[in-house]
This record gives sequence, structure tokens and C-alpha cells, in this order.
Amino acid sequence: MGATELSDAQIVDRCRSGDEAAWAALVERFSRYVHAIATAHRLPDEDAEDVFQDVFARTYEHLDRLRDDDAIRPWIGQLTRRLCIDRLRAARASEPLDDAGEHGAADERLDQIEQAVAVRDALARLSADCQEILDRFFARDESYRAIGEALAIPAGTIASRISRCLGRLREELEGRSDGA
Repeated sequence: MGATELSDAQIVDRCRSGDEAAWAALVERFSRYVHAIATAHRLPDEDAEDVFQDVFARTYEHLDRLRDDDAIRPWIGQLTRRLCIDRLRAARASEPLDDAGEHGAADERLDQIEQAVAVRDALARLSADCQEILDRFFARDESYRAIGEALAIPAGTIASRISRCLGRLREELEGRSDGA
């Protein structure tokens, strides 16, 4: 079983046992997430890079403190948010930080990021055919006719396939929230 096929908990367990490939997989899996959080806090590039490095250094050092291996994503998310806020405070030590306005806007962006990550993960668990048709329709904004021509499917069939694939995506997302 490749590292990309492992659950978050399985990767964490392998990291604890010293598996370097699992560590690389953990960093790969969560690097976009950490970067997105740093971006949502509007950190300058160099500060975002420092936060990124610090998050994974602390994750490596303190992985044994994680009580539930399945909770690695929210744990890394919270660590990233804390480090971003620390960076912002340090950079603006002489200026008062309006926590209420910035925090609320950042929380809203973070919620959107977490939702996007959840949808992306659920989409990755769908068949390649469903991934392709949903990507073409929603991400590329292609018409039924264009999708039909590209996939050699009658245009009249596209709507039913999109509907069926959305149903599968919904099941994946609901399964994720029920299990969390």
C-alpha cells in the first residue's frame, strides 16, 4: 500500500515508528493546507515560509503528543494558525492588532479552505470518470456539448452523469462528517 493510499492515522502511526517515506507523505499531504492557512493570514512570503518550516519541525518534534491520530489535520491547522498569529504580532509589535476584525475574516477564509480541502479529498476518492466529468463541468466551466465531445459521450447523458457523480461526492462528504 502506497503512502498516498494510507489514512491520516496510518501515516501518523508510521511516522512515529520512524518511517521516512511516511514522513515525506505527511508533509506532502498537508503542505498545501499549511500554505493556504498562511496565505489566509496574509503573511509575507518569507514569513509564510518560516511558518511552514516551523509547523513541520514542531509536528515532527511533538507528534507523540497527538492524542488521536485521525486528528492530525485539525492539529496541524491549529498549530499553523497559532504560528501565523504569533508572526503577525511579532511583526506589528509597535502597532495595536485588531484581533476581532482580522480574526473573524481569517476564520471565514480558513473555513472555506477546510471545506475546499474536504471536497478535494472526497473528489479524489471518486472514480476517474466522475473526477473528470465534475472537473470539466465545475472547475473548467465546460458546456454539456464540450464535455460530451471531449469524452465521446452523448450530450444528453452528461447531466445524468454529473448528477450521479455529485450524489457519490455527497456520500463521500457525508461519510467523512459522520465519521469525524
